Amino acid sequence: MNELEDGPEYKFADWIRRSVPSKTIGVYTIWRNADFLYVGMSTDLPTRLNAHASGRRSGDQFNLYICDRLVVPGLTLEQLRDIGRGDLFLDRMTRDYVRQKLTYRYVVCQDKPEAEALERAIRSGRLPAGRPFLNPLR
Repeated sequence: MNELEDGPEYKFADWIRRSVPSKTIGVYTIWRNADFLYVGMSTDLPTRLNAHASGRRSGDQFNLYICDRLVVPGLTLEQLRDIGRGDLFLDRMTRDYVRQKLTYRYVVCQDKPEAEALERAIRSGRLPAGRPFLNPLR
């Protein structure tokens, strides 16, 4: 479990699918410097992390959290007008935020039940960093 806080850290800026073994079941944590933002699990880590790196909000709860909680609050009135005119796109801004500011760590699990249990434990605050900012269990 400590690898998810202290293990190798990968930048979304350098995202390539080859950094995570294909068809890997596992758990991942996402960080903004020392800030623990999010924990997730997947039965296909490369596909899930690729979705996060894309910035597309449709069908990706993580990207919705990033947009709503971290991107939108920092928008200027001019940017809001540009979004309304279709000159600026929130998906692109979310992608840029993820790739410029965030990193991830991951661990491989034996199976889905193990990954689900580990994700729940971390959402409950089992890492020294505490609960994730964006998706804690209450």
